[in-house]
Amino acid sequence: MAKAAAPKTTAAKAPAAKAPASGAAKPAAAAVVSLKQLAAGLAETHEMPKKQAETLVNDFVQSLAEHLKAGDKIRISGLGILEVKSRPARTGRNPATGEQIQIAASKKIAFRPAKELKEAV
Repeated sequence: MAKAAAPKTTAAKAPAAKAPASGAAKPAAAAVVSLKQLAAGLAETHEMPKKQAETLVNDFVQSLAEHLKAGDKIRISGLGILEVKSRPARTGRNPATGEQIQIAASKKIAFRPAKELKEAV
């Protein structure tokens, strides 16, 4: 009489989740909301077609980009202020080698939240 082969177990099992060292639970990752989802919400709230809402939101974002490119400061009441700030050239260090490198001047978009937004969050 032949013996039945025992089921093989694989060594590559899913790793067990490690508990944080501090004992505190890790907070859940925040949900990411896309422009499409924002447009869908607006379409539902204002009883308009989703395509029209998407076009409106995309045009709004494009308009913001054009104004920032022109160097304008954008103030949206209840949300905050968007503006382009210049960063001068500077000397830095390559962390791998410790060698000094020259970092070129650049521009960055700065956002300063409005008081209402800060209080809401």
